[in-house]
Amino acid sequence: MLINENPLLAEETALNKCYKVMDLICEKCMKQSDMNEVLAMKMHYISCIFQKCIHFLKDGENKLDTLIKSLLKGRPSDGFPIYQERIIRESIRKFPYCEATLLQQLVRSIAPVEIGSDPTAFSVLTQAITGQVGFVDVEFCTTCGEKGASKRCSVCKMVIYCDQTCQKTHWFAHKKICKNLKDIYEKQQLEAAKEKSEEENTDSKLDVDSNGVTEEQPEAGPAVPQEDCDAKGPEEGEKASLQCDAGLECSQEATAGPLASEE
Repeated sequence: MLINENPLLAEETALNKCYKVMDLICEKCMKQSDMNEVLAMKMHYISCIFQKCIHFLKDGENKLDTLIKSLLKGRPSDGFPIYQERIIRESIRKFPYCEATLLQQLVRSIAPVEIGSDPTAFSVLTQAITGQVGFVDVEFCTTCGEKGASKRCSVCKMVIYCDQTCQKTHWFAHKKICKNLKDIYEKQQLEAAKEKSEEENTDSKLDVDSNGVTEEQPEAGPAVPQEDCDAKGPEEGEKASLQCDAGLECSQEATAGPLASEE
C-alpha cells in the first residue's frame, strides 16, 4: 500500500533500484564482523516485496491494486489470506544465507504448520524482526499490518484496522465472512459470561462455608451417685439426699419438656 500511494515508488525503474539496495544492505549485514541477521532478514523481505510489485508494474500498467486485493483475499470458510501466507513463506525460503541461525529458527517454526493454521508465517516473521510476539497485547491492522491498530469492525468486533481507508480496502473480502465472525464473537462472549458466573457462584459458596458457625451442644454436669448420698453423715446425708432428690426432679421435668412441646 505504501508503494501504491507513493507515485515515485510506483514505477518499475524505481523499484528495481530499491530492491537492489535492499539486497546490498542484506549482504553487508551478513558479511560484516558484527553480523546482524535480524536486519538482513528484514531487508531481504522488503526486497522480495519490491520484486513482487515489479511484476504488476510491467508494460507501464499499474496493477498494484490487483496485487493488494490478492494479498487480502481470504478463503471462504474463515477469510484466511492464503496467497499472503505463501508469499511470506516463499520470501523466507529465498533467504540466500542458509547457515543463518535466524533462518533455521524460522524454518523450524513455520515448516510443520499447515497453511491456514497458527502460528502464521506473518506472526513468526514479525516476532523474529521486532522481537515482539504478534498475538500478545499487540494488535496489527488486518489490511496493512501496522502495529497498534485500534479500530474494530462495528459489526463483528473481530477485525481490526488503522483507519477507514484500510477498512474500505479490505471490505471486499471481509463482507463475505463478517456475519460468521459476528456469530463466533457472540458465542465467545456468552461462554465467557457463563464461566464468569460459575466462578462467582463458586467463590460465594466458599465464603459461606468459611464463615459458617457450628453450634456445640452443652455438656451435662456430672451426676451425683446415690452411694455418695448414703455415705454422708446424718445431717450431710439428709442434705445430700435432698440435693439428689431435687436433681432427680429437675431431670424429670427437663425430660418431660421436649415431649410436651412435640405433642
